[in-house]
Amino acid sequence: MPAPGSAPRRLLVLGALALLAVVLGTLLLVRADAGLSTRRATVAGVPLTEVRQSGTGGGDRRPGVVIAHGFAGSARLMRPLADSVARHGAVAVLLDFAGHGANPAGLPGAGRDDERARAVLRHDLDIALAWLRSRPDVDPDRIVLVGHSMGAGAVTRYAVDHPEITRTVAISLPDADDVPPGWAGRLTMVVGGLEFPDFRRAAETAAAGGPPGARERVVAPGTEHISVLFAPRTHAATLAAIPGRPGGPPPAPLTRLAGGGLLLLGLGLGFVPLASLLLRGPPPPAASPGGPRSRAGRWLAVAVPAAGLGAVLAAPLPTDRLPLAVGGHVAAFLLLTGVLLVAAHLRFRPRRPPASHARRPTRAAGVAAVLLGYAVLAVASPLHLGFTSTAPVGARWWLLPLVTLCCLAFLLGAELVTDGRGVAYAAVGGLAVVVLAAAAVTGLAPGFVLLVVPLFAALVAWQAAWAGVLRRRDAPWWLPAAVGAVVLAWPIATTLPLT
Repeated sequence: MPAPGSAPRRLLVLGALALLAVVLGTLLLVRADAGLSTRRATVAGVPLTEVRQSGTGGGDRRPGVVIAHGFAGSARLMRPLADSVARHGAVAVLLDFAGHGANPAGLPGAGRDDERARAVLRHDLDIALAWLRSRPDVDPDRIVLVGHSMGAGAVTRYAVDHPEITRTVAISLPDADDVPPGWAGRLTMVVGGLEFPDFRRAAETAAAGGPPGARERVVAPGTEHISVLFAPRTHAATLAAIPGRPGGPPPAPLTRLAGGGLLLLGLGLGFVPLASLLLRGPPPPAASPGGPRSRAGRWLAVAVPAAGLGAVLAAPLPTDRLPLAVGGHVAAFLLLTGVLLVAAHLRFRPRRPPASHARRPTRAAGVAAVLLGYAVLAVASPLHLGFTSTAPVGARWWLLPLVTLCCLAFLLGAELVTDGRGVAYAAVGGLAVVVLAAAAVTGLAPGFVLLVVPLFAALVAWQAAWAGVLRRRDAPWWLPAAVGAVVLAWPIATTLPLT
């Protein structure tokens, strides 16, 4: 038994660590912006972000760089590249393609490389380039295009059709066919050492098909499809492509990322003392010998077929009609699996879930409202400030509650079939991650689901940890699922592309 007063001391220590992490993260985010001037504008419906050194805007003309994100990315995800470019004397312009970030317009055929989507990407690049060329201190003869994944294909195709582009940097180019064999344009291709084979093969094929000296292939070792954006080699290759740059400090691609990560950590730790403060109830009773713990393994016999059948049933559904690429399928899978878990619980274990110690309904509702609000803050703010855009725009406002409902169904089902046992509950979430990835590999789910799986796995682990915190404080049985649904749904509904 812990010594008297040890629990309050632990909470004070956790609170202090949370505050320290939040302060350090905020300082790093401030440092990432130091010496830079940022201007945002929306032109013809395309959100643009201009980044340059503070105090510049007149005098000698300088190079201009347009930076384009990939599928399910945003201008905010590419911001570290813009920071490096601006600190080396160029003017960077980031854009949110249709369906991404702060752009509420849908991207036709998002997730499929068809001509409709290509035309929209080309239009958005036209807007960004026109804005960049309109800056009085930008040299229109020194324009560089930089793109990642989907954006790499878009900027490469654009450069092929516009020979006035000085140089192009394609990070994780998806398809070598975007680079005609006889094209003489100057192209740098960057690929992560741990990328999928198709991306490495595309870079090798495209590099081999050009005139001598026109194409360069750079490998960023130890990085995959997303971390390649934050590799020093990637930033160095991008800076080397800028003509006549005056030089600057070494790139610091991880500063903004580390700031967001510390903020995420601090707000995550802060959930523990907050939940302890709000849920001051008696400890839950010990499990009796014939209680749920004696049936510890039975959840597996329910969860495995439920998740597998959920994946099979989700496959033929017209989830692409939901204007959220990939996210529609993920939400349908979670909803179906959750319904199957609840149905199995009611069929084989018809008793009601264990009741929590009595609390006034108004107090329970107030506690839930505070914790749900904190969950939104703890998820949305760090991701938005340090990683990618998580602000709801356009159709995301009504997609958000819909996706939250689907996540809630899944988590309530997991809570019921495991009797709220922490390890089993987390294992059901892990099983869903594995089944979703397997469905993408076998063709039951869209292939782009594989890009979502790492994010989904991290969110499942996060909400499982918070659920354990709530259970140890004898929260109402439904509250861990409600808070977890927000943690899962917010990034899915706000970061995946609108169609």
